[in-house]
This record gives sequence, structure tokens and C-alpha cells, in this order.
Amino acid sequence: MSIARPCSTQEERPRHSVTNQWRTTINNKHGEKLVGILHDTGSKGLVILCHGIHSSKECIPLMNLAADLEREGISAFRFDFAGNGESEGAFQYGNYRREAYDLHAVIEHFRREGCEIIAIIGHSKGGNVVLLYASMFNDISIVINISGRFNLERGMEGPLGKDFLQRIKQKGFIDVRNKRGKFEYCVTEESLMDRLSMDTHATSLLIQPECRVLTVHGSMDKIVPLEDAMEFAKFIPNHKLHIIEGANHEYTSHQDELASVVLHFIRAHFHPDRDIHGRLPLCTRVDQSAQSRL
Repeated sequence: MSIARPCSTQEERPRHSVTNQWRTTINNKHGEKLVGILHDTGSKGLVILCHGIHSSKECIPLMNLAADLEREGISAFRFDFAGNGESEGAFQYGNYRREAYDLHAVIEHFRREGCEIIAIIGHSKGGNVVLLYASMFNDISIVINISGRFNLERGMEGPLGKDFLQRIKQKGFIDVRNKRGKFEYCVTEESLMDRLSMDTHATSLLIQPECRVLTVHGSMDKIVPLEDAMEFAKFIPNHKLHIIEGANHEYTSHQDELASVVLHFIRAHFHPDRDIHGRLPLCTRVDQSAQSRL
């Protein structure tokens, strides 16, 4: 997955929060602390948001989606995968399966707190992670893939340079630097092979028909081609594709449209006999060591 840069331009400002926010830490299966922000509306229903590669829970599309879910009375949780943002652990270039298990740890934590997981949403690499999670665990009914990449063999020359396979086999790693020459992260041969070993086609076929999947993609995405979204549509059994005309990878000028599409899909497909707006306590057992008011 090509790097989805943090969204920090003047055009991309997060919406203001309207409810309580709590900084929450959750241990993954490796004992690493995953740090997230819980947008608590008091509802029992919860949507979990997953960021892209070398990004974080502070990515503007995720922050804005969390704020818009709040306005609908739906609680949201955005968190950093291990090795990213505030979470513990070392950053890895591949790590798809490990991040799927991070997501599993988060889901199980909130289920123990009495929450109902309405949907999981991922942006960029996070889109691949939520789809992989659905294929592995089959316990979420709504999955939303925002700008995920189908062909994982593409998009690597940008950050890694030409002949990256030959160079990484010779040296064992590649240091990725930004345009100013500043070090950003290291790609090991093991993490690169982890990415190349991912079979997105097989993963897509393993998602059960009971799981409703939405793929959203911008027509002007220069990081992940639009054709990747069309490939997901070919192979995922219960799938809807929505293309946002003119949108780039970060939906810079299309935040409202992105939120509208996502919320409409959730409203249309969440179990009709359940009340996502029921004002039940979201976290009935507040662990002060792991949760703090922002």
C-alpha cells in the first residue's frame, strides 16, 4: 500500500466533536498497548475506525467520520494499530494479519464492555485490514472499505524506489525517506514478503454473503487506482461499490459526501429490529487505568 500521508492541509480540518471523548488503551495479543479515542454518545452501538499505512487515528477522514457518527447518535472508536501513532510496538510495512488481530482485540474488548459492534470501517490499508478481518472471523455484519488496494504488488516503487526487490534481498532492508531526505520508516525483507504474500482475491472470496460490504473510492485517487475498487466488486459476495466523482485518496474536498455514503449504508443495513440510538451505557465498566476523559 502506498503511503497515505497524514491529512494536515488547510482544506482538511476535522469537524468539532459534539459528545464525550475518552482516551482508551487496549492490550493486543502480544501485550502491546493500543491507544484509541472513544467518541461516546451513550449508545450501545459502536463503529470501529481503522487507519491506513504509516498513518494514525488522527487522520482527517477518520476524525470526521467519527464526528458524523456522533451526530447520528452512534458511538465510534478510532485507534492506532501497533507501531503507529501512540500505540506500542514497532512499525511494520506489511503486518496485515497482525493488524487484523489488533482489530480483533479491540472488538473483543468492547464486546466485554457490553457494546454491539455495528460496523468496522477502514481507510486505505485499513480497508484491506477490515476485509481480511471479515474473512478470518465472520462476526461483523457491516464492513466498509474506503480506498483499499486490491493489487498489493503495485504501489511500492513510489516509497521504495526502483528495483526494490533486488536491493532488499541484497541488504535485507530499505530505509524510506521523504522528499527532504528525512528518515520515515524501515522496510524489512520479512515485512515486504508479508505484504506480497497477501492474496486479496482469496480473502475476498472468503467473506460470507451474510456480511454486507461497501467499497468507497474516489475517481481521482492517484495513490490507489479506481480499478482496484472494481476488482473488490467482482469477488466479494455481498458487495456495493460507490465511486465519489472527483475525490482523491484522502477525500480532501469530499468529506461530506464520504460521510453521507457511509452513514446511508449503515442505516440501510443495520439490523432493523435493533435500536442503534438506544441510550444504553456504552462502557458500563470504566477502568480508570485504561480510560481517561479528554
